[in-house]
Formats: sequence, C-alpha cells, structure tokens
Amino acid sequence: MAKQKIVVKVTMNTEKKARKALQIAVSLSGVESASFVGSDKDQIAVTGEGIDSVELTTLLRKGVGYTELVSVGPVEEKKPDAAKETNPTVASLNFNPYQYYYGNFGMPYYAYA
Repeated sequence: MAKQKIVVKVTMNTEKKARKALQIAVSLSGVESASFVGSDKDQIAVTGEGIDSVELTTLLRKGVGYTELVSVGPVEEKKPDAAKETNPTVASLNFNPYQYYYGNFGMPYYAYA
C-alpha cells in the first residue's frame, strides 16, 4: 500500500479537546505523523500507510465531538534538489562525558567540630 494523507476537520473548542483529538489520531495503527493544519488550526492532517479513514472519523466523533472528513489522498513526496546533494554539510558534535566534575568534597564542615 502507498502512503496516504487524510485531512479531518474537528470542532475543538478547548486546548484539552485539541490534545485529545491529536492523541486519538496518533493512536491508530499505521499512522506516521499527525499535525494541525488550516487557518484556524481546526483540521488534523494524518499521514501514514494503511489508515482506515472511517475508523479515524468515528473515534474522533466519539472522543471529541463533531468531525468531518475533508480529504483522503496520496502523499505528495518532495523531491530533493540536486544542488543540495552535491554540497553536503558536516556537523560535528563535541561531547564531553566529564562535563560536571565535582572532585572530592571531603568531610562536611560540621564534622570538624
């Protein structure tokens, strides 16, 4: 099966409902990514392989509220430019495992009394 992109319009009045809707969308099998799209961020775009759009809409209706299936279609794959491939940039990461060295602190000050 090919990757598909499903766009669902969900009525989300509060931040809690928005988080719950995204959690429901990600919980389905085959989902690779889910994000808010649209001018009001009231639509959820779900991409993945083998996603059942009817099951997604039904679960969102049960969990959040009014849900409308906007579109189902293949994912538009972005083709990388040839210029970017010819000039790769190398990023190095300096990692110091002994960044926090506290040394020997010795006895506490109250133990000398």
